This record gives sequence, structure tokens and C-alpha cells, in this order.
Amino acid sequence: MRKRNNRLLCSIMVFAAAIAGLQTFAQTKPTKKPNIIIILADDLGWGDVGFHGSEIKTPNIDGLAKQGVVLNRFYTAPVCSPTRAGLLTGRYPNRFGLRQTVVPPWSSFGVDLSEKFLPELLKNAGYQNRAALGKWHLGHAKKDYLPLNKGFTHFYGHYNGAIDYFTHEREGELDWHNDCNTSFDKGYSTDLVTDEAVKCIKDYVKQASPFLLYVAYNAPHGPLQAKKYDLIAYGYDETKPKFGNGVAVDDAIGGSNGRGNTPRQTYSAMVTCLDRGIGRILEQLKQLHVDDNTMVLFFSDNGAAPGGGSSSGELRGNKFQEWDGGVRAPAIVKWPAVLKGGTQINQLMGYVDVVPTLLNIAGVKDAAHKPFDGLDMSAVFLGQTKEIKREIYLGYGSLVSNQWKLVKANAGNDAMKQTEDQLFDIVNDPAEKRNVKATHADVYQQLLKVIQPFDAITSEFSVPPFGQGRKGFKAPKNWVITDEK
Repeated sequence: MRKRNNRLLCSIMVFAAAIAGLQTFAQTKPTKKPNIIIILADDLGWGDVGFHGSEIKTPNIDGLAKQGVVLNRFYTAPVCSPTRAGLLTGRYPNRFGLRQTVVPPWSSFGVDLSEKFLPELLKNAGYQNRAALGKWHLGHAKKDYLPLNKGFTHFYGHYNGAIDYFTHEREGELDWHNDCNTSFDKGYSTDLVTDEAVKCIKDYVKQASPFLLYVAYNAPHGPLQAKKYDLIAYGYDETKPKFGNGVAVDDAIGGSNGRGNTPRQTYSAMVTCLDRGIGRILEQLKQLHVDDNTMVLFFSDNGAAPGGGSSSGELRGNKFQEWDGGVRAPAIVKWPAVLKGGTQINQLMGYVDVVPTLLNIAGVKDAAHKPFDGLDMSAVFLGQTKEIKREIYLGYGSLVSNQWKLVKANAGNDAMKQTEDQLFDIVNDPAEKRNVKATHADVYQQLLKVIQPFDAITSEFSVPPFGQGRKGFKAPKNWVITDEK
């Protein structure tokens, strides 16, 4: 499998280089505003999709890659809340203190309320319906942090990360909501999110205005829990022990419900269920004849979680780290009316580019907001330019450019174990095996200057360490947020 992945990655890189100056991705210029669907997977590893050579069954994601445009160099933050915050604001999460941590259940904070989210910016651009489905994870300590107060017109899902897939509980309380009300819907969370997405599409296409659908699955994030139907497809044997012997093995309370014989088996089953849900969303668009002018953007919020059965493929590192295995995500965009399918883009881009790109496509000329860190990538999509030169700040002294990647000493998670600055020719060395700082000293010095202002970013918005407030915390009944002390 390792050799196969090497060959696959090499062939992808060669193909991308060959078409870089020849391929026009746009078929036509857009004539009307598209529906927008952002599908976000949670902890899906680079090596866990079929079009990257995985043995995990992902036929719908693979079909999306064949019919759409693969974004071969799409970067995120190394952990989920920061990526979600940057995705919805177009700004680096360290600008509002959220680079180093996620929003835990016992938190007293959320994303700085002065930040504007994508649905707020699309509100006056004709997008009447703007729904957030699935995992929020951007603040729940008070109502102002919740989706309906951040520009979304509908919310269905959970506030916290790492909920139980079957009971929908976190910290012993039900965390499942329909707008501001507790939802007692029964079922596997991945399926429930898909059901609601399909329902929203059916409702929204009846109206003349375009819609925004942000589908943030909690899959395949832990706890590792899958449906028996999907486990059987990966060889699950009820007569054999479940992994972990019923002992908690991740950061949520899930018991042994839904565990397979191994973490990899369970994880694979979860990914296939996620894939099926994505297929249902795409099929619904097709059945209602709105797929042509619906822009679907799919990617993962970060790389593979260590020890969770997932894989970074040939990339180095994993979630929590700024190696590419933690921050380079499988990503695809599909917009049949405009983009030629079956192609791929090797343009450097990432999560903070989503807002400025979508605003331009939606015709929003003046967002009247704080400056974006992301760039508008629509010119690349529309074939108006071959390449946009830029850098993406990955955090903790790490930065990637069109050709190079700088990782400074002691950057990021302790597990990176950096003792010296390293420079990689990331295009030709995506596995980050060869430090070329000594032979490209000029590039190294240039990137040191580029990264200085990013490293110097500070926030007036104070975010406490992850564990602060955990001791003695008791979740509110059914996670109903009242703002009462």
C-alpha cells in the first residue's frame, strides 16, 4: 500500500505540473448567483479517501473528485475550532485568540463577537436561507455565540465536539438542537445531519433566492462509533472482542456502543457512512435539477487524528501538528455550470480563502468588515489567471508558499520535536523528508521576514487554556443556553 500511495502521489504531482499552464478550469462565466453548499468533514485524513489511494470505500467523494475540481493544495489549521473560525470569517484564528485550542464544553468563550461570519456577509446578497447543520464548536457559553446570532437562519445539530453518535450526549447531557429548541430526534448523528440537509434543499429550492448550506459533519471524529451495517462491510465479527474492551479510548463518553473489532475498522465504517451522506446530498441536488448552479465545496477541517484509525497517507504528521499531514486536507469544489469537471488545481489555497472567494462569486463588493487574511481565489477557478502568488500562515512559526514551506524550531505541538528551523521544497517533497535550508539560504531568509508579522499577531480577546474550568463543571440540562448565571 505504501508503494502504491507513493506512485499515486507522484503521478498526481506530475499531472498537476503538466497541466498548470494549459488547463482552463472554467467552462463559462457565472450568469447568476449559485447556491452554496460547504461540506466539512471532521478529522478526515489525507490518506482516507479513495481518490488518494485509500482502501476505505468512498465512492461518492471519489465521484465528486471526478466530476468536480480537486484542490490539491488546500490547507487548514491543525485542529477543528480554529479551522471552523477561519473558514467562516476569512481571518486567521490567532487574531481572536483561537489558534492553540478548541472550544471545550466547559468554556466561557467563543469566537470574538466583533467578527462577522459568512452568512452575515451574504445576508444582503440575496441569500435568504442560510443553514448550519451538524457540529458548531465555535462557542456556546452564551446565546450571542450561537449560530442563529451569527447570521444563520436555521441550525440543526450540536454545540460541542466529540458527542456520542447514538445518544447525542456530551458531558452526560443531550446536545442536539433544532434552532433554539432541544431536539429529541433518534438516530445516528451522521444520518440525521444528512436527513436535515436533504430536507433543507427540498425546502429552499422552492424559493427564488439562492441558499447557503453549511454541513459540518462530526464524522469521522471520535468517539469511534459506527453502525453495525457499516461495520459488517469491513469484516466486523460479533464473536470477537471490540477494541478497547469497553474502556474509554478517546476524549468523549461513548462507551463501547458502535465499536468494531479494531479502531481502523470502526473508523473506515464511519467514513463510508459519511460518504453515503454526501452522496445523498449530491443526488438530491440532481433530482431537483439544481446541481448545475450549485457550488459544492468539500474538505476536512484538519488532518488525521493520531491513534484514531485514520491515515495521513504519504504526508508527514497528523492532527495538532503543522506538518502537511495535519494541515493539508482532501478538498474538492464542484460547480457544473461554471467549472469543468475532472480536473485539478495545484494552486496554494486554504480555509481562510473561502469567505473572500464566495463573497466575490456572490457579488458582494464591499463587506464593510475587518480585512481578510484569505484571498479571493475565483480568478483561478474562472481561468482568469494561472496562479496567485501567496503564503498561508499555518501557525506556530510555520508557513507555506507556492513552492516552499518553513517550519521554525520548536514550532507547534511538542510531538513535532523540532530542534532547528527547516525548509522544504513542498511541491517536489510533499512528504517533508529533505530539509533544504542550507542549499536555499536566500529563500529561508526571505520566508523568515514574511512570517514575522504573522508570528507577531496578538489578540485582545483572551482565550483560556483548554482545561480551565473543567474541574467541577456540570453541563446545563439538554445543553439549553439561557445566559443565566
